[in-house]
Amino acid sequence: MNKRSFLTLLLPTAGILLASPATFAQTDAPLPQVEGEVRRVDAAQGRITLRHGDIPNLDMGAMTMVFRVRDPALLKEVKAGDKVRFTAQMVDGQLTVLSLTVAH
Repeated sequence: MNKRSFLTLLLPTAGILLASPATFAQTDAPLPQVEGEVRRVDAAQGRITLRHGDIPNLDMGAMTMVFRVRDPALLKEVKAGDKVRFTAQMVDGQLTVLSLTVAH
């Protein structure tokens, strides 16, 4: 095997090594809906504090914490004390709420 044919075989494999870990973590499975309660809304910063149940896709147990929201318009529909259902994911290294609806 000459050098050129070796590189031809190696280069497609090298691309896999250069891919980010997030590339392999992505799945087509829908995100789980999580129940929570709004503790605080910070529209100016695009953040919401939620007391929430387990978030299986993030391997996170129930707790109260601050999340960034992907779409600040989501914060217009909720206020402290509201019971909500939401989805969350790690986006650009930050825990981010992707969807948020008031539970009835």
